Amino acid sequence: MNTIAARHAAVTAAASFDGEPSDAELDAIELEMPAILADVVLLDAQIMTIGRTPSELDHQRIRRARRRVLAARRDLTNRTATVAGGAA
Repeated sequence: MNTIAARHAAVTAAASFDGEPSDAELDAIELEMPAILADVVLLDAQIMTIGRTPSELDHQRIRRARRRVLAARRDLTNRTATVAGGAA
């Protein structure tokens, strides 16, 4: 009977992987952080309305959060297009 652990080590072992994200990965996360935070704000606004009838203030909060998400994604797309070497 072969154990899973023996195969697991052979499959996942990488000589250069130390378990931490690389500088490039951290830079990519930092670049996307405004979009991530905007998504969190939208989720918070939507979660607050679960289990109850949304008020007009709730609708405004969700609309504002959706606009923030769209703006953050637009800015991220424009920023990555500029970094990639050309305007879209």
